[in-house]
Amino acid sequence: MPRLITSFALLVTFVASSARAAEYDIVIYGGTCGAVTAAVQAKRMGKSVIIVSPDQHLGGLSSGGLGYTDTGNKAVIGGLAREFYHRVWKHYDTPQAWVQQKREEYGNQGQGTPAIDGDQKTMWIFEPHVAEQIFEDFVRENQIPVERDEWLDRERGVAKEGVRIKSITTLSGKTYAGKMFIDATYEGDLLATAGASYHVGREAAAKYGEQWNGVQTGVLHHRHHFGTMNISPYVVPGDPKSGVLPRISTAPPGEYGAEDKKVQAYCFRMCLTNDPSNRVPFPKPAGYDPKQYELLVRIYEAGWRETFEKFDPIPNHKTDTNNHGPMSTDNIGYNYDYPEASYERRREIVAEHRTYQQGWLYFIANDPRIPADVQKEMREWGLTKDEFRDNGGWPHQIYVREARRLVGAFVMTQNELQKTKPTPDSVGMGSYGIDSHNIQRYITPEGHVQNEGDIGVSTYGPYSIAYGSLTPQRDECDNLLVPVCVSSSHIAFGSIRMEPVFMILGQSAATAASMAIDSSGAVQDVAYAKLREKLLADGQVLEFDGPASPKALDPKKLEGTTVDDAQAKLTGKWSEGRAALKWVGDCYRHDGKKGDGTCSATFEAKLPAAGKYEVRFAYTPNGNRAVNAKVQVRHAGGSDVVEVDETKTPPIDGVFISLGTYDFPADQPAVVTVTNAGTKGYLVVDAVQWLPVK
Repeated sequence: MPRLITSFALLVTFVASSARAAEYDIVIYGGTCGAVTAAVQAKRMGKSVIIVSPDQHLGGLSSGGLGYTDTGNKAVIGGLAREFYHRVWKHYDTPQAWVQQKREEYGNQGQGTPAIDGDQKTMWIFEPHVAEQIFEDFVRENQIPVERDEWLDRERGVAKEGVRIKSITTLSGKTYAGKMFIDATYEGDLLATAGASYHVGREAAAKYGEQWNGVQTGVLHHRHHFGTMNISPYVVPGDPKSGVLPRISTAPPGEYGAEDKKVQAYCFRMCLTNDPSNRVPFPKPAGYDPKQYELLVRIYEAGWRETFEKFDPIPNHKTDTNNHGPMSTDNIGYNYDYPEASYERRREIVAEHRTYQQGWLYFIANDPRIPADVQKEMREWGLTKDEFRDNGGWPHQIYVREARRLVGAFVMTQNELQKTKPTPDSVGMGSYGIDSHNIQRYITPEGHVQNEGDIGVSTYGPYSIAYGSLTPQRDECDNLLVPVCVSSSHIAFGSIRMEPVFMILGQSAATAASMAIDSSGAVQDVAYAKLREKLLADGQVLEFDGPASPKALDPKKLEGTTVDDAQAKLTGKWSEGRAALKWVGDCYRHDGKKGDGTCSATFEAKLPAAGKYEVRFAYTPNGNRAVNAKVQVRHAGGSDVVEVDETKTPPIDGVFISLGTYDFPADQPAVVTVTNAGTKGYLVVDAVQWLPVK
């Protein structure tokens, strides 16, 4: 009997000890890059912290294939995010890192700016295994415990007292108590289970007064659409009675600007290689059905040849391969229920995406109907032997571009991103363009197949992200922060959703959580002045007043009077560009090589005084540009048309060409107009400058 009592006492002691061991200052749910930076920041602020991750691998998309980083303006990436990219630079600064390729052979081009910045000691493009090792180093060096393959019990797994979370429990039965909690998942499972408000899908454009939210039928941005191919969606072309080809919806797309519950398409960011020593031929997936790709055959028959445009190079003869074109790796329309689906259903969706995407590769590499030149090039590529070794060379993380989004204390919208409304209490910055992938593939009233939902518009430079977008509403939860599924509209999330931003916001969330603990208060009551002081001290960038890109000229700092294309009156459909060597403002614009007179740009300025002014026109040169751009200058004596050959480098600083000197009155605006009527090549407009002549 005494031995039994002793054993029982030991058991009670063990259970009590285990319960104490599961108590932390901050409990982070998720294994994304934002989860890791949050944990590191919490530890550096002297707090006990644990990462409870449903994933085996840390880093989310940053270690799951997205190595061709979507950075936007790198100047606003600070703190732990910049430390991550510094560690990438340190890795590739060693000869041992270059296994299948020499450093000199790789070159130095990334997303419009150098991949390797030696002056800043940062590198922005990397292999998946390198990113994962850096995240593992972060948690090892900071002695952060990580519980892997632990899935939140979404029915009963959140214990609350009033509006405060006390603990979370996973499906394995483990419980983690904490003072503060951070939901760093792509799906927002913790915030939803905790009772915080959230949204799935697109809000109506009118809800927040946005132009680009809601259904966007007829809007064709980027190049991920069918354009004017006029491809029939029917099994027998032109015959609706023959049935519809696979992967085309027969449902109406909805009214322009209306809300829906659909989310932008997911895919895997594949790491491929054309190095025979490291290449594995594309496997034929189980369940492969060539009929799923009949539409792709018609796309090739229409002359499309952009298959390899987004095989973006990362070191060692590898790629970060992303979606590109009307039927690519994005699995349009097959993810609508993912955000709120059960774990089992999500696994089914992920498996279907893998089958579709592997089948897409196999189809192009093997089906005899594929154009010979395309097939030959695809056969030069394959999966990599040395990436995702435990998953057959396939990424372990699907690209959840959008799932739940918190509806919190403050909602970020297109208006804050484009600075038409102020953003309070900045805790970090984003700068990537507003980028939503396609959401539907439907049949137009004319009987053609078309994609819908792809949006690409400028934010006109970096923008601040409000602290209130990380916090739930006060009456719902007062000790939870959400740095990934942030409180934002669908269209605003299209820019915020970039991996560097998640790292930035993860650090800021942990800073706020630590300060809330110190003050024994709610996350909504954290003193912003003190939070701001700490964020700045730790290297975060909260405001920015420089040019929108390191390669861009700030129009406000140029001599005379300058009107950028962002201020021009535009008619027709213009596309934004940022791939040139130098430009003015956030971007330049081109007309899509139409030459049909549907596009015009009018630059209008109020000059400080009457007199003579030299008028200069800015464009970005390229061999495919318009050779006969006609630029009209209205002045006191009437108007003159100057023809500009945009294939030639502008003679003034490589940016401007002089259109001549003219007299301008004081009581009328100075106007320069450019149209694409009869132009041959891409018409580009960037800025117009008026310089007073002394």
